Amino acid sequence: MNISQITAEQLEVFIFILLRVSAMVVTIPIIGNRVVPVRIKAGLSLMIAFLLFPFIKIHLPYLGIFSLIGGMIGEVIIGIIIGLAGRLAFAGVQIAGQLIGFQMGFAIVNVFDPITSEQVSIMAQFQYLIAILIFLAVDGHHVFLYAIAESYRIIFPLDFHFSAELAQSIIEISKDIFIIAVKIGAPIITALLMTSIGFGLIVRTVPQINILIVGFPLKIAIGLILIGLTLPLFTKIMSMVFLNFGDKLNILLHLM
Repeated sequence: MNISQITAEQLEVFIFILLRVSAMVVTIPIIGNRVVPVRIKAGLSLMIAFLLFPFIKIHLPYLGIFSLIGGMIGEVIIGIIIGLAGRLAFAGVQIAGQLIGFQMGFAIVNVFDPITSEQVSIMAQFQYLIAILIFLAVDGHHVFLYAIAESYRIIFPLDFHFSAELAQSIIEISKDIFIIAVKIGAPIITALLMTSIGFGLIVRTVPQINILIVGFPLKIAIGLILIGLTLPLFTKIMSMVFLNFGDKLNILLHLM
């Protein structure tokens, strides 16, 4: 297409496409992380918008300034909802890692997370990195690329509306944070809790034993062994979460 032949209406349509794509790119997992340079995010957003533009046939009506601003805000909200929905699964993984680390005695053992620029539990960071590898292995990022194109088939520009059903669906997806955290962390947390109870019984039976010296390294060893033993379960749970995430995105799109 010759740039000189681009009309004002086509430019307006492209801006609407770029707004939704950009909002999604800066919020989806991995690509939207802070460690990814802004130039890469901007370039990827432009490339996806250029690829989508010829296939999206939209005829926008004449828009006043307020309608134009409202439509742009709606496009950004669509992208943000879809992108942030994908981060909820990773939030569940980090909560599970923090609970496991606390039970192991790593409550004050934190590392700097360059993604969030915060201090996080070392076990939470470890499980988060494993979850990223699983996400890429099952092509979870393809789900979001498909959602970008599919969103224009379901939601045309200016058609976004925030309903009670959409809010309820977002809440339903948000509760998966705690479900994922319990599924991943329950076996290890339970075993470590039983270990602590056992230490308490030993102290009551043989008070001469210094349980602090014996207990700390033993709980760390038990925790690391259990993490290794439950890694196949962790992989299976996260694979199912990422593979089924496309259906949840489809529900969100139909409710917008």
